[in-house]
Amino acid sequence: MILPIIAYGDPVLRKEAEEITKDYPQLNELIENMFETMYEARGIGLAAPQIGLPIRLFVVDATPFGDDEDLSEEEQKFVSTFKKVFVNAKILEESGDEWAFNEGCLSIPDVREDVFRQPNIVIEYLDENFRKQKESFNGIVARIIQHEYDHIEGILFTDKLSPLKKRLIKGKLENISKGKVSVDYRMKFPNAKKKR
Repeated sequence: MILPIIAYGDPVLRKEAEEITKDYPQLNELIENMFETMYEARGIGLAAPQIGLPIRLFVVDATPFGDDEDLSEEEQKFVSTFKKVFVNAKILEESGDEWAFNEGCLSIPDVREDVFRQPNIVIEYLDENFRKQKESFNGIVARIIQHEYDHIEGILFTDKLSPLKKRLIKGKLENISKGKVSVDYRMKFPNAKKKR
């Protein structure tokens, strides 16, 4: 089932999300719906707060980067099959020299900016079967995970921009929260005027 994506301005996007247990209601169905919603919106990651649930859950599918000519052959091979579910994730370590990459977000349509992040992470999480995992990732996959991880911490990629960049996109962000943006996927806007 395709769910509406929560737009910038909704308080749920600013909450630090709660951990969940194995008996979270209809978890498998929720994960399936999140992947379906993400694909419908042509995204590569989606966190539960973006569909209105303040829980520590996000899904990632890096396969669209499988054709990226900027990546090495080895990286292309890795990302072309990278699809994962992260439950109760905790980034334990970030390392390396920060690098810029142009990021966007399904909750903030039509806004793309260069964001600096460290290239290497070590993350501990539970998979969809609640098996504990601890893995290291780098490059584009690490970045996608960091972006989605920020969502469960109540952080948006726009928070990482310079004060000048923030001022330049302020009007756009206000319009998004009011629903004054054109998107081709289902969204829920916190400050949209109700039609009478």
